[in-house]
Amino acid sequence: MDDKIKYEMEFPMQVSPSLLYTYISTPSGMSEWYADNVNSRGEFFTFIWEGSEEKAKLLSKKSGERIKFRWMEDEGTEYFFELRIQVDGVTKDVALMVTDFAEEDEVEEGKLLWESMIGELKQILGSK
Repeated sequence: MDDKIKYEMEFPMQVSPSLLYTYISTPSGMSEWYADNVNSRGEFFTFIWEGSEEKAKLLSKKSGERIKFRWMEDEGTEYFFELRIQVDGVTKDVALMVTDFAEEDEVEEGKLLWESMIGELKQILGSK
């Protein structure tokens, strides 16, 4: 397997951090924008898209701030994806930071996919 490349993206969000956290950390919130359906059993989450299913392990979670997963197929590696809420101390601007890994020839595709999904999340939240 090729080494994956880490990439990070920042999405300004015009929404309260607590509401945003609900949408990035709960199965019901994530099934609104990330996958068709999301189920969780303990630390394991199942993401379902048009009949295909991927399982991920919850690595860490900090209430109101971030959530971090590792796909089961990446078990034993350092690869993960993380959704982190960043609030500017001065302006109080809210941003959603995405950290993910992809193989070199799939990084652009991964970024486009995140842009599309976060665009959908912004629409649901009424954020511009």
